[in-house]
Amino acid sequence: MSLTSDPPIGPPVDPPAEPPIGPPTAKADGPGADHEALTVVPVRHPWRWAAIAATAVLLAQFLNGLITNPGWEWGVFARFFTAPTILQAVWLTLQLTLYGTAIGFALGVVLAFARLSASRFLRTAAYGYIWAFRSIPLIVQLLFWFNLAYLYEELTFGIPFGPGFFAFDTMNLVGATSAAVLGLALHQAAYAAEIVRGGVLAVDHGQLEAAAALGIPRLRQLRRIVLPQAMRSILPNAANEIISLFKGTSIVSVMAIGELFYQVQVVYGRNGRVVPLLMVATVWYVLLTTALSVLQHYVERHYAKGAVR
Repeated sequence: MSLTSDPPIGPPVDPPAEPPIGPPTAKADGPGADHEALTVVPVRHPWRWAAIAATAVLLAQFLNGLITNPGWEWGVFARFFTAPTILQAVWLTLQLTLYGTAIGFALGVVLAFARLSASRFLRTAAYGYIWAFRSIPLIVQLLFWFNLAYLYEELTFGIPFGPGFFAFDTMNLVGATSAAVLGLALHQAAYAAEIVRGGVLAVDHGQLEAAAALGIPRLRQLRRIVLPQAMRSILPNAANEIISLFKGTSIVSVMAIGELFYQVQVVYGRNGRVVPLLMVATVWYVLLTTALSVLQHYVERHYAKGAVR
């Protein structure tokens, strides 16, 4: 007996066609068109080029006016730009900025963590400070500190609501420069506190829970986990505040302090050269602000290590 297989049921199946030999041919346009054979036309932006041309013309006109307009008096500008009185005023402006920033952010960090505290009393006290110093204009705060001797002739230290041990005469305790530093620092602290608090809140709370589960002390959590990540959110806003404080030091001119803007006013009040002296102050502000911006860039790049952008 021989075993035979039954023939397949259904129509015969043709063998697969052999692929064509040779380079592929371009097809007509349509869903199956060969994209390599299509002509790519770049998108045209006529309004963009028109805006670029208009901006370039305006910039060229402005630069031409700076160079050719005799009203700018660049000779007077060059004579006073590095004058000893101006350089001393620039140094005083930098000192006010440095002291105001250091004291303001040191106090701001304390206020920020007081607002994040579990104690309702500390949260309320910190919020009250921030509310008060953000509500009162800076010039009013400066004038209050400048006239501290009028409000309090002396400050006594001793038992609260009891006898005092020693006292200070406020007339000689707080001078004009000290009042300016105190006003700028206390005003800056209110804004620095909110900047620091926002940066701390930006850190994922799950990381703190994981650190606590591993038994890492709270201080080390703050130093190693919270602050390095919070600095990425704190730095841009903090740099803006420092630059604003640097330019805002001009407001202490109401207290006859010889910072940059006040000294420029004194000079052009004597010689009547208002525009070139204002340009002296403007260029100094631009140069120092640029230096602060460059420093901000490198500090941000340092704290951005390991961040995914």
